[in-house]
Amino acid sequence: MEPRLTLQQAEIAADTTTLRSLDWDRSRFDIEFGLRNGTTYNAFLLRGERTALIDSSHAKFRNQWLPALTDLINPTEIDTLVISHTEPDHSGLVADLLDINPELEVVASKVAINYLESMVHRPFRSRTVKSGDFLDLGTNSSSGINHKLEFLSAPNLHWPDTIFSFDHGTAVLYTCDAFGLHYCSNEIFDLDPGAIAPDFRFYYDCLMGPNARSVLQALKRIEALPPLKLIATGHGPLLRDHLKLWLTDYGDWSRERSKGDRYAAVVYVSSYGFCDRLSQAISRGINKTELPVQLVDLRGTDAQELSALIGEAAAVVLPTPPSNRDSELQNNWGTVLAALNAKQPVGLYDAYGGNDDPIDAIAGQLRELGHAQAFAPLRIRTVPDAAAYQLCEEAGTDLGQLLLRDKAIAAMKALDADLDKALGRLSGGLYVVTAKQAERSGAMVASWVSQASFNPPGITVAVAKDRAIEALMQVGDRFVLNVLAADNHQNLLRHFLKRFPPGADRFAGVATLENAADGGPVLSEALAFLDCEVKQRLECNDHWLIYSQVRNGNVANQQALTATHHRKVGNHY
Repeated sequence: MEPRLTLQQAEIAADTTTLRSLDWDRSRFDIEFGLRNGTTYNAFLLRGERTALIDSSHAKFRNQWLPALTDLINPTEIDTLVISHTEPDHSGLVADLLDINPELEVVASKVAINYLESMVHRPFRSRTVKSGDFLDLGTNSSSGINHKLEFLSAPNLHWPDTIFSFDHGTAVLYTCDAFGLHYCSNEIFDLDPGAIAPDFRFYYDCLMGPNARSVLQALKRIEALPPLKLIATGHGPLLRDHLKLWLTDYGDWSRERSKGDRYAAVVYVSSYGFCDRLSQAISRGINKTELPVQLVDLRGTDAQELSALIGEAAAVVLPTPPSNRDSELQNNWGTVLAALNAKQPVGLYDAYGGNDDPIDAIAGQLRELGHAQAFAPLRIRTVPDAAAYQLCEEAGTDLGQLLLRDKAIAAMKALDADLDKALGRLSGGLYVVTAKQAERSGAMVASWVSQASFNPPGITVAVAKDRAIEALMQVGDRFVLNVLAADNHQNLLRHFLKRFPPGADRFAGVATLENAADGGPVLSEALAFLDCEVKQRLECNDHWLIYSQVRNGNVANQQALTATHHRKVGNHY
C-alpha cells in the first residue's frame, strides 16, 4: 500500500504562504521513536520587494512539491532560500531548487553551509548568518509591509546548524524543529491544544529535552524580540492560538531538566555516520533519570568552551571519531582527552561512520589514563535499528541512575518515619508489563496498578520515568498487563526484577505466547492478561500515570488468586 502523501497551501500572514507536505502514514522518525499521527514538513514563501523561501521538503514529495511551488511562483523568481537546518526532511529538495534556479542565494548558518556543500556537490551562492544578522527583503508593493528577517542562532535544536528567522513585518518566528510536533492534520493552526498536547510533549522529550540548556538560551533570544504573533514550525500545526502555553511549557520543562550543577556531557561529531542520532538516544536515556545533559558537538564547539564543558561534567560519553579527521577535529579531540579528569566515568559508543577509530583502542587509551567505565562500550556493528537505539537509551539511563544514586538514597531517608510506614501499608497486586514494537521490546514488574473505568474498561499503571519500557508506553501504544498468580509467581518475579544490562533480551529463558495479544508477549505462566492501549499520560513527578483502555484479555485459571505485594515502608517499591 502506497503511503498517503498530500500537500496543503495557505496564507498564514501578510504576503506569507505555507506549503505543507502531509506525510499521513509515517510511523517512525529517525527510527528510534514511533509516530502515532504521522507528520508534516512545512515550508514558507515570503514576498517582500524580493522573495524568500524558508526551507523545502522531504525528497519523497519531489513529484508533488516542486509543481505546487511552481503554481505559487516561478522558482527562478525566488531570490533567497533560507535553510533553518539541513536535516533531509527539510532540505531534501535544495539540489532540485538549485538546478532550476542556479542564481538562488542560500542563507544559513556557517555549519549548515558546510553541510550543504557536501550534500549538493556543486558550487552555489551563499551567505552565512548568525544571531543579530538581518536580511531585508524590502516592502511588498501590495501590502505596504516591509519584510525584514532577523536571524537567531539556535544550535542543537536539534542539530548544531539550526537558525531561527523572525520577520519584523509580520511578527512570525520560523523555528523549523523547535516547538514542532509530529502530528499530521489538515488543521493548519493549534486550534485544539488538548488534541496535540501529548504529541507536543513527546516530541519535546525525544528531540529537545536532551538539549534543555540550549532551549533556554534560545528562549532568552526570543524574549528579546518584539511580541510574537505566530511560531511557524517545521513539523505539525503552526502555533498561533495558544502561543503563551507552548512557550511556557518549553521554559518550564527545560528549567526542570537543567536544574543543579551536575550534568553529563554527551559528545558527538556532527554530520558523521550515525553520531547525531545515537548521541540523542543516549541523552534521552540519561534524561529519564532527570540528570541534565549537555550535548557537545566536536566540530562546532570552540576549544575553550569545549574544555570547560568536558572538565565540569559529572560524566562524559564519547563517540568513536573518524580516523581521517581534519586538523580542527583532531585538535578538538585532543582538547577533550586533555580536559577529562580522573573522577569522571567515561562511556564510549560506535559512531558507525564507516571509518571510525576502533572502539577497543579508545577504551584501552582511557583505561591507561585511569578513567572509570561509565558503561560497557556500545558496539554498533550494523546500520542502527530500533534495537540499537534502545541499547543506547538504556545505557544512558543506567549512567544517570549511577550518578544520582546518592541523591536517591538521600530522598528515601528524608521521608518522615511515620509517614514512611503509613505509606508502606498501601498494598497492590503483582504484575509484569510487557511491550513490543518492531525490534524494540521491554518488560517490568508493576504493583501500582488499578482499574480506573468501567465503560470502556480501563486501568492505570504507574511507571517510573527512568524505566526503559516507558518509551514504549506513549499515547496510542499497546502493551500487555500480565497478572501473576499467588501460588506460582516467584520464578517470574525473580527474573523480571533482575537488573538487565543495556540492550538485553528481557524474555530470554521465559515461556511466552507471542500472538495472544497485540501489545506484546503474554507470559505463559501468568494467571491472566490484559491487552491495553494507552489513552492518556499524567506526569506525577518521578512517575508517569498511564491510563489505558483494555482491548482484550483472558484468564488461564479461574480458581487462582492474584499475587499481592505488601510493603513495610513507602520510600521504595
